[in-house]
Amino acid sequence: MYNEIDFDKIDINSEPPAEEPARQYYFMAKCRMWAEDFKQRKGRTPSACVFNMGCQMNARDSEKLTGILEQIGYRMQDSEEADFVIYNTCTVRENANNKVYGRLGYLHGLQKKNPDMLIGLCGCMMQENTVVEKIKRSYSFVNLIFGTHNIFKFAELLFTVLENRSADREEKKKNSMVIDIWESTDMIVEDLPVERKYFFKSGINIMFGCNNFCSYCIVPYVRGRERSRKPEEIIREIQDLVADGVIEVMLLGQNVNSYGKNLKQPISFAELLKEVEKIKGLERIRFMTSHPKDLSDDLIDVMKHSKKICRHLHLPLQSGSSEILKKMNRRYTKEQYLELVNKLRSAMPDLAITTDIIVGFPGETEEDFAETMDVVQRAEYDSAFTFIYSKRTGTPAASMDDQVPEETVKRRFDCLLKEVQEIAAKKAEKSAGTIQKVLIEHMNEQDDSLVTGRMSNNSVVHLPGTSDMIGKIIDVKLTECKGFYYLGEVVTIQPSAL
Repeated sequence: MYNEIDFDKIDINSEPPAEEPARQYYFMAKCRMWAEDFKQRKGRTPSACVFNMGCQMNARDSEKLTGILEQIGYRMQDSEEADFVIYNTCTVRENANNKVYGRLGYLHGLQKKNPDMLIGLCGCMMQENTVVEKIKRSYSFVNLIFGTHNIFKFAELLFTVLENRSADREEKKKNSMVIDIWESTDMIVEDLPVERKYFFKSGINIMFGCNNFCSYCIVPYVRGRERSRKPEEIIREIQDLVADGVIEVMLLGQNVNSYGKNLKQPISFAELLKEVEKIKGLERIRFMTSHPKDLSDDLIDVMKHSKKICRHLHLPLQSGSSEILKKMNRRYTKEQYLELVNKLRSAMPDLAITTDIIVGFPGETEEDFAETMDVVQRAEYDSAFTFIYSKRTGTPAASMDDQVPEETVKRRFDCLLKEVQEIAAKKAEKSAGTIQKVLIEHMNEQDDSLVTGRMSNNSVVHLPGTSDMIGKIIDVKLTECKGFYYLGEVVTIQPSAL
C-alpha cells in the first residue's frame, strides 16, 4: 500500500522510469513543480474537484484520483468552480451519459471565466468509441480523456495536459485534447496514493472486470475481463488500513464470487475471506457484488461461522422468470435462485438479503412478471433496487425484438415497487425494540443533533449523538422503525453493583 514518498529524492531531470508505480511518482514530482509555480503566479493553491458518478468501484477509483491530486499539490473541494474538474463517469444507463453532456455545458461556462481551468473525463463512459468521438466533435474544450484500464497513469496524463497547455499558449493554438483509452489490460498497478473518504472504513478492490456478459449490461465491454489481485497484496493493503484506523472494509468486484480463478495459484473467494478474517483489529467485512450462479456452499459456510462478515448479502435477481433469465444470460433459473435463498436463510436466519430487479426486459410477458412477483414474495427481500429496462447501445438486449410498451412497464414497475416496500417495511418492524451494534458514520444531514450509522445488516439508524462517536461501533436500542430506517438511542451500560 502507498506510503509517504520523499519527492525531493526523485530526479525530475532524468528520464522517467519504465517500471510502475515509480514512473507515476516521477510524473507526480513533475506536476508538483507546476503546482508550485501556479501558487507563485496566482498567490493561491490550485483547486480540484473529483465528481464521482458511478458505483462503488468508481468511488474507489475516485479516491485514487484524489490521492494523486493531493500529492501533486491540489486543494480538493466539492464545488466544480475549481482549476481542475474531473468527472469519473458511469455508463450503465443511457441517461448517465446524457447527464455528463449536460454538465459539460455548465463546465464550459466556468472555463470561460477561468482560463486556467482544466476539464477531465474518465471512467466507464470513456470506453465507448462513439462517446469519445462525440466529445472530440462537440466538446473540444475538454482537456483530458482516459478510461478504466489505465487510471494508474493519471499523473503522467495530467503532466502531458499541462505541457500541452503551456505550449498551446506560447503558440496561440487551440486546446490540445489528451486522449488515452486502452481496450484492455492485464496490468494491476499497486502502491499508488489513495485519499479515503472515511477514516474508519474503506473499499478494497479485490478484482477488476467481468466475464459474465449479461445481455443487458455494458460493464464487460468497458471494464474488461476479470483480473484478480494477488491475495497477499489484498491482505497487505487491509493490514495497512487497519493500522491507520480502519475497522470496516468493503471487498469490491463486479462478481466477487469468481475471485481468484485467473490467478497462477487459484484461490476461492471463500478462502480469501478466511484470510481477511484473521487480520487483527478489523471488525467488519462487507463485499459486493455476488452473482447467484457462483455463490458456493463454502462461501455460505464461511459467512455462517464468521464473527466479522456482516449479515448482509446483495444477491441480484434481475428477473423471476427462468425464460427471461435465459435471455438475460444470467445462467441460473428461478428455482435455483430460490434454492440458494433458502440455503442462505437456513444457515443465517438473521441475514439481510437485498437485490436488483429489472422490469420490462424485452419479451417480458404478464406471466414472466408474475414469476418475478412470486420470487419477491417468497424471498422476502430486506430491500430491492428496482429498475425500468432501458436500451443500452452496444449490448445484445438493445437489438432484441418484443420491446415492452412504456405504459406496461410503468404499471408493472409501480406494482413491484409497492410490493417490495411493503415486505421490507414488515421485516424491518420486527427489529424495533432490539439492541443492535451500529457503526456511526457521520453527522445527520438534516439534524445536527443526530448521528447516522449502519447495523451489520446494512440498515440505517439515526440517533442523538456527537461527532466524537463517528467511527465507533456502539450498542443502540432501536426505538422506532420508520420503514426504511430506524430511530435509536445509545444503550447506557450500568456499572456493576459493589
